[in-house]
Amino acid sequence: MNAPRTAPERTCVGCGAKKPKSALVRVVVGPDGQVMVDRKGVLPGRGAYLCSSACLKGALKRKAFARAFRGKAAPIEPARLESALRVGSDEDSGLDAARRGVTQREKA
Repeated sequence: MNAPRTAPERTCVGCGAKKPKSALVRVVVGPDGQVMVDRKGVLPGRGAYLCSSACLKGALKRKAFARAFRGKAAPIEPARLESALRVGSDEDSGLDAARRGVTQREKA
């Protein structure tokens, strides 16, 4: 009768990979136009998703944030955004290696 429910999927703006929403980190443009990391996924505004801090470089190179945010974002400071992505990468966040299925051997 009803199809089984699947987890919502999102596309990484850096590499283009489709992954479950829980495996990605949301980057959002706030009301002031500043781009910030939204680890809980609850901030208002347009969002884009990244699967890792390495994908940030690809997204910046391809100008993917300008497209994803429809030109409403202030100029992005790559260093500030990258440090914000790295700050919580070991915590319970979308970049957490355990949630992405990375084992201890693969980390080393």
